[in-house]
Amino acid sequence: MHAIEAHSLTKTYPGDIQAVKGVDFRVDPGEVFGLLGPNGAGKSTTVGMLTTTIRPTTGHALVGGYDVVEQPLGARRVSSVVFQEAVVDRSLTGRQNLELHARLWGSGSPARIKELGGALGLSDLVDRPVSTYSGGERRRLEIARALVSEPKVLFLDEPTVGLDPRIRHELLDVIAGLRAGHELTILVTTHYLDEAQRLADRVAIIHEGEVVALDSPRALLERLGGEILECRVDGDPHAALAALRLKRLASDDAFAVGARVTVPLHGRAAAVISTREPTLDDVYLQLTGTELMEAA
Repeated sequence: MHAIEAHSLTKTYPGDIQAVKGVDFRVDPGEVFGLLGPNGAGKSTTVGMLTTTIRPTTGHALVGGYDVVEQPLGARRVSSVVFQEAVVDRSLTGRQNLELHARLWGSGSPARIKELGGALGLSDLVDRPVSTYSGGERRRLEIARALVSEPKVLFLDEPTVGLDPRIRHELLDVIAGLRAGHELTILVTTHYLDEAQRLADRVAIIHEGEVVALDSPRALLERLGGEILECRVDGDPHAALAALRLKRLASDDAFAVGARVTVPLHGRAAAVISTREPTLDDVYLQLTGTELMEAA
């Protein structure tokens, strides 16, 4: 049984605003699955449907084998979610937040809370008021809170948004370590390409409410080969790209965004022009024609 299944999920808001347009994917138990795309691509709406907070317009989804519309309580029992906005009570200590959540769920022994404190680096912070926590510390507490109920599926919606680079990388280490210590399926949404490349076994790239690619980060990168040639054009980059294709210097997978033309070399020599290895940013640009960080 898949841990998460999305079958032709759509969400249309009043005014015929199509936030999600027939999303399909499946996530295996124990897998870390990334939804990659800019703000407005449909990532959070998809997570909202999977976590029962948003009702799909059409299609259906299962979490832990439970239909999110027909069996929402079952889906909630086997999953937890860390939303973009903080939900911990800043007037309470970290321990009090965890104990309160444990009582609400009817689970979470003192031993479990101690275990989570150690796993998420909160042992020295747990008895301090949350109002004294840094942004990264609050995010770690949010994740600990979500894990108190021992879910089978954990949803992380933009877990590092708003954090400075050092704290962000520390939190990524924490998230990467969760799979080692817990039998968890993790679905993480992000518009940071390095996060998807670092954390996810597979990535679904979402653009304007649709999945435009789904594969492992390695497989997605292999589409562009080992090296790419990138140049800035003084003039019309699309005309330059067309000329390169006409002269058979660029294949169909070459693309132009802004003033840049990017040409995957696929083993061809680049003479004296410098090249670089492709990144998931290049995969996204090729598929969507939109700069991910600019769109975010």
